[in-house]
Amino acid sequence: MTDRYGSDILSRNPHTPKLTRSTEQPAEKGLVVEDAQSGYVGAVVRIEGGRVELEDRRGKVRAFPMGPGFLIDGKPVILTVPKRTAAPARTASGSVAVAGAKARVALASRIYVEGRHDAELVEQVWGADLRIEGVVVEYLGGVDDLAGIVEEFAPGPGRRLGVLVDHLVTGSKEARIADAVRRGPGGEHTLVVGHPFIDIWQAVKPARLGMTAWPEIPRGTDWKKGICQALRWPYATQADTARAWQRIRGQVRDWNDLEPALIGRVEELIDFVTAPESPDDAAW
Repeated sequence: MTDRYGSDILSRNPHTPKLTRSTEQPAEKGLVVEDAQSGYVGAVVRIEGGRVELEDRRGKVRAFPMGPGFLIDGKPVILTVPKRTAAPARTASGSVAVAGAKARVALASRIYVEGRHDAELVEQVWGADLRIEGVVVEYLGGVDDLAGIVEEFAPGPGRRLGVLVDHLVTGSKEARIADAVRRGPGGEHTLVVGHPFIDIWQAVKPARLGMTAWPEIPRGTDWKKGICQALRWPYATQADTARAWQRIRGQVRDWNDLEPALIGRVEELIDFVTAPESPDDAAW
């Protein structure tokens, strides 16, 4: 006689129904599931407060507790909150950060800015991008002799020069200098752009310093000292001015704290000096 229970009568009961184990299923938006208890079928439209909202084909929405008790194609599932992919790390300029990236060998092309404060701010916000691109930023100490500086640099194919100028507005001295550079030797391979601010300090949004606007400084007054005086900061010495700038720059977290009129010009210069050579340039 055959022993239908086998040698171990506790190993298996042939009358016990086969149970299907539930599997975990992330409740991604648009996933169609069935509530096993009510038979309600709908697509996931929202997850909030431990509940999942399902929308049926008629547009009706019902909420159910997250977890077990759902079916997909007749198979039991446990709905779980989808894992969110972490947003990519960003540099201070808003670019996607490249993990482990090494600085590129410096290009022959350069970016010139007017002063030390300009260079420090550009480095603070765009430094990571510039190192990856191999772009060196230098400061001039003024633009009065910009035409001669550009001629000495000798811009040409594969050796571009970008220049950022303060207070580049129509009719200004800076505008006349920029125009002379464009018409001079190497002008074809030189890009002079500027922002409308009297000084790079103004490119920092005043709200970062608790102001609605930068103070108006009368003509004939040293602008930086006038700003310090208006803000009731020490202003008598060069060291006072330097500390004021560090105080201002210390409030800059990333590009969001700068005025668009500066951001656009710096990005334009980076694009210009890193642009691939044209076929004509390559044949030079």
